[in-house]
Amino acid sequence: MTKSEKAKYVINTLERIYPNVPIPLDHTDSYTLLVAVLLSAQCTDERVNQITPKLFAKANTPENMILLSIDEIREIIKPCGLSPSKSKAIWNLSSIIINEHNGEVPQSFEALEKLPGVGHKTASVVMSQAFGVPAFPIDTHIHRLMFRWGLSSGKSVEQTEKDAKRLFPKEKWNKLHLQIIFYGREYSPARGLNLEKDIIFRTIGRKSELKKYEALALKKATK
Repeated sequence: MTKSEKAKYVINTLERIYPNVPIPLDHTDSYTLLVAVLLSAQCTDERVNQITPKLFAKANTPENMILLSIDEIREIIKPCGLSPSKSKAIWNLSSIIINEHNGEVPQSFEALEKLPGVGHKTASVVMSQAFGVPAFPIDTHIHRLMFRWGLSSGKSVEQTEKDAKRLFPKEKWNKLHLQIIFYGREYSPARGLNLEKDIIFRTIGRKSELKKYEALALKKATK
């Protein structure tokens, strides 16, 4: 299969498995999504969804957030990890949103990426999921699967994003990146891969990766 044929196969397969995909992080608007995505760095979505109700019960707007101290924010979000830097970023970006953006989350990549604690991936998630602007946020699952499927070199997240945007139609990006994440979690994990369940890898996988899997399976079988 050519890369474009593989891309079509991925789209069709994922559309069949996940015709509807929810946004993994619970939120009510662009601000709560921004905070939730920031908290999700090196933390599971499940853990973030356990913590944000406690935080948003106290402050779900930039105006209310800056009424809390950084220490108060840090105490609430501690289970998410990296709480000292995340609490400062949440307080400071809330202040900037109030003072420079009239209390509204900015709707551009450039403005979002200037906010404390907000990198390109976080900005892409907010632009995609809050504002409906085509974006292809690359998380660990997408980066792994794009390489595993032979659609990207795996050299860097930046390269994976370029390849994804080149191979997949722009109108598919916002839904497709979520479909790939769900598929990676359910059928194609980094460890404990089951080739019988992973139809995409089995069908279009990079030959060298399939050989690695087969060698590992053989090793386990002969133990």
